[in-house]
Amino acid sequence: MRHGNKNNNLGRKKAHREALLANLGSQLIVNKRIVTTLAKAKSLRTFVEPLLTKTKHGETTEAIMHQHRVVFSYLRDKLAVKELFTVVAPKIAGRPGGYTRIIKLGIRHGDNAEIAMIELVDFNEIYGNHIEKTTEGAKKTRRGRSGAKKVEAAPVAAAPVAETAAPAADTATATEETVAE
Repeated sequence: MRHGNKNNNLGRKKAHREALLANLGSQLIVNKRIVTTLAKAKSLRTFVEPLLTKTKHGETTEAIMHQHRVVFSYLRDKLAVKELFTVVAPKIAGRPGGYTRIIKLGIRHGDNAEIAMIELVDFNEIYGNHIEKTTEGAKKTRRGRSGAKKVEAAPVAAAPVAETAAPAADTATATEETVAE
């Protein structure tokens, strides 16, 4: 029985499963999107997202090199690790998580397996324009409605004061110009 066992073994032994996920992970990092079965894509997401998070940690050279070694121990591919830290890491630096997207593509005709495409979210040109605009500003969360009422009331009271101050500033600059002439 598999009570409480949350990992998907994918019908493989531990060494075979680790090699499969390492190969899929390195290909995902290099190619930015791959097509595989839905079960493998879901397992790959849990394998590769912590590795992508590790690229954001480390201020000192020693910490960065340590993260390189840790990621290399999982991926076992120098080119993928280099691509991850030089190309992928700067793009995902502002994202708090959710680096991958899984899109279901249907079934495979040979064995009726569900096929899915897994991709890095920040490298999709179609959806990427909307995401880049939202990550520029700080993320704001709504905790409750009481704060919104206070914010709305303050600008209404301040608006008439701003209107009266603005024409005075314009007349002051106009008189300075006439004096200068």
